[in-house]
Amino acid sequence: MVETAENTTVVIVGAGVAGLTLGNFLLRSGIGCVVVEKHRRSYVEKRQRAGAVDSRGVRMFREWGLEDVVKDGVPLKEVIGGTWIDGVMYPLGFEDEDTDTVLCPQQVLVRNLTDTFLQAGGDLRFEALDVSLEDLDSERPTVRYRTPDGSAATVTCDFVAGCDGFHGVSRASVPAGALTLYSHEYEYSWLSVLAEVPTSPFGMAIHDRGLAARFPRGADASRLYLQCPAGDTPEQWPDERVWNEVRARFCADVPTGRIVDKRIVPLRCVVFSPMSHGRLYLLGDAAHIVPPMSAKGIHLALHDTEVFARAIIAKVREGEASLLDGYSDTCLSHVWNYQAYAIWITDLMHDAGDASYEGAFRKEIARAELRRLNDSPAAGRLYNALRAGLL
Repeated sequence: MVETAENTTVVIVGAGVAGLTLGNFLLRSGIGCVVVEKHRRSYVEKRQRAGAVDSRGVRMFREWGLEDVVKDGVPLKEVIGGTWIDGVMYPLGFEDEDTDTVLCPQQVLVRNLTDTFLQAGGDLRFEALDVSLEDLDSERPTVRYRTPDGSAATVTCDFVAGCDGFHGVSRASVPAGALTLYSHEYEYSWLSVLAEVPTSPFGMAIHDRGLAARFPRGADASRLYLQCPAGDTPEQWPDERVWNEVRARFCADVPTGRIVDKRIVPLRCVVFSPMSHGRLYLLGDAAHIVPPMSAKGIHLALHDTEVFARAIIAKVREGEASLLDGYSDTCLSHVWNYQAYAIWITDLMHDAGDASYEGAFRKEIARAELRRLNDSPAAGRLYNALRAGLL
């Protein structure tokens, strides 16, 4: 078959939150882009992952005229939830906060971003197989892939945006030794369970048996998390054990339903520096990972995306390269700020429950700090600003 060759300004690898948000930003700014995604559309729009867009993200979409992409989200102020400590519930306390955070399942956000991009005439290519990135150090890098019918396709561009996640081809295309890896691994993991059961109220439970959490993933679906040893496997957690542990840690008779997915999620912090190489720029999980406890994966992906979009717009429209040259430094400053938050909140919530990892002294210290967050307006303001993504 004949190979097709094309040109554009930006090739975006990956049709997740970062890739589709970037595509919409560039399209609205009159900058040519092509999005390539290795999976089918049906697969991408069913991936159950994060479920919250914080205040910064909601306000960013509003500023770009894309507020409809979170129209299906439920404002956090309208949701009943809290933190349970040994069965005693402490309400979330969002009523008086300046927060626009919404609970919006990632697959819903991705679906809305996809619809918006395509309706505006965006070029989105699903089932782009065997993607490879070439000539990243040149002025015109090349992205090659195979179409579903086996044809070879080539797109030459000015810039490549790697938005294809932690295991994607983008970061793997950077030469060995060009990036520095920073990481922190926890001694425990989370068992992540998707169940067909409504979630109300939602929140987290701190208990001697370990942390537990229940979050909505739609009207009739919930994502459950249970702290477990790092070496555990899903096979060690039959459905009956899952529900027994959820009940025990929440100290309540929670509703049950069919479990449709079960996996172990390692808790880790990862940062790659710099977040660029040649004409390749890494966004979102391709450049950094935060523990799910922090709920800041989408936040960081959207921050990277806006920084990169504004840098590309300045470069293409005005020939101004300073924002693009500073992309990595600008993003990493923000990434490290929220890595610090992620480490703090993850340690705090886990140390306050299961003492088998850090000991009884750290448990009491963590519980004292939790009380301070509830009792001190000053401590609460800082915590709430970080939760909302506004620092």
